[in-house]
Amino acid sequence: MRVTFRARQGGRRVDLVLGLLLVAGVLTGLGANTIGVNWPLDLIQLHAAGALAILLLAPWKSVVIRRGLGNPRQRRPVKALSLVLLVLVLVTIGSGLLHSTGRVEYVGPLTLMQIHVGAAIGAVAAVLAHFLGHWVRPRRTDVDRRALLRLAVLGAGAGLATAAWDTWAATGRRFTGSVPKPELEVTSWINDGIQRVDAGQWRLRVGTAGFDRDQVLALPHERFTAVLDCTSGWYSSQVWDGVRLSALLAAADVVPGRSVEVRSVTGYARWFGADTLDDVWLVTAVGGRPLSVGHGFPARIAAPGRRGFWWVKWVTSIQPSSRPPWAQSVFPLS
Repeated sequence: MRVTFRARQGGRRVDLVLGLLLVAGVLTGLGANTIGVNWPLDLIQLHAAGALAILLLAPWKSVVIRRGLGNPRQRRPVKALSLVLLVLVLVTIGSGLLHSTGRVEYVGPLTLMQIHVGAAIGAVAAVLAHFLGHWVRPRRTDVDRRALLRLAVLGAGAGLATAAWDTWAATGRRFTGSVPKPELEVTSWINDGIQRVDAGQWRLRVGTAGFDRDQVLALPHERFTAVLDCTSGWYSSQVWDGVRLSALLAAADVVPGRSVEVRSVTGYARWFGADTLDDVWLVTAVGGRPLSVGHGFPARIAAPGRRGFWWVKWVTSIQPSSRPPWAQSVFPLS
């Protein structure tokens, strides 16, 4: 069956709804990928429902695309941009759905999450370029009763499609969208390579005090279970051994400022609020064994309830700071 529009108003509305769905997809994706605690509102389910709603609109959007490609007055760059946007959106949705099955992790040298995020960034850039050159101005008639009814039907269809996908195709995922792994995987943020730190030469600076590895191991360690949820799309629950940052600072006779800066030998750093230090550990072992090189030996951070990029590896410095913890990028930029 061939889908057609009785008027161009339908094409406008499809573009407006797609624009809203893309914005919602970006916001829910960023939220799910950033927040480490489970909110009552399941952002990853909304993220998936938005993606499936876009697919449900595909037959109607194909009419708009065919109309634009067949218009001789339409410039070639605009037509090319429309096709690029189409490909990027399909790659974004396809990689996300494939990731949710838990059956595929890599495509060549890239993870599915890298492809998903990269294609999504490209799609957002293409949408902005598309709308700047093709601005679709909302009208009061766009929200009439019939349009709202159709939007409600689309939402219901997306909800049913999401439930069906989760039942028959997707694996069990965390609220972040991450799939389970029995063991930790070796990852690092952006361009941080694996560091091979000499345990005999390693020193941890805490304020003006210095600790070697034996001194760190002599501090009061605790054993606890925590989930490391990596933004590359996996999570793993492990048993860790470490010392709370609050106890570490007390041992060094350091009073935290508004925050504490934790820095890696690579220069990578995150700032933890002074009121959170009881719930952040400097860990030296996982699964009853010393950390491996790839997992942050000789010491790394364990920050339950935060995404993996907070779990700083190869820690070399912990310093009090006057910087408020919110005064850092949501995602580290280096």
